[in-house]
Amino acid sequence: MFKITPNPPETDPASPYESPNSKKFHKAAERALDYYLTPTQRIMGSDQKHAPMFLTNADYDSESLLVNASESLSSATEMLCNFAALLDPGHRKTALGIAQVVMLGELAVNRALDNVVPVD
Repeated sequence: MFKITPNPPETDPASPYESPNSKKFHKAAERALDYYLTPTQRIMGSDQKHAPMFLTNADYDSESLLVNASESLSSATEMLCNFAALLDPGHRKTALGIAQVVMLGELAVNRALDNVVPVD
């Protein structure tokens, strides 16, 4: 019986690092794999400086910030109530429940706003 392939098959003796581009490609692939397969290193042990995603202007006083929060919560309550009117009864109750929680947050912010002493 005649075999077409030799025993053992011949392998290509070329190194994966034959060209300079292959080393760059390998390093890039390792970084990509590390990024996706070891997120704990990225989250816990990174040396990068992390900036906050959202910032408030440090020049604003507490009263201005509370007024803005109150208006935002009031708008959210209004949007939820309008959206709830378009839903079927089962989902409407859920949306109205969320609106009530937002409204309670608005009341708490308004109460805190009442306790703020205006600075002249």
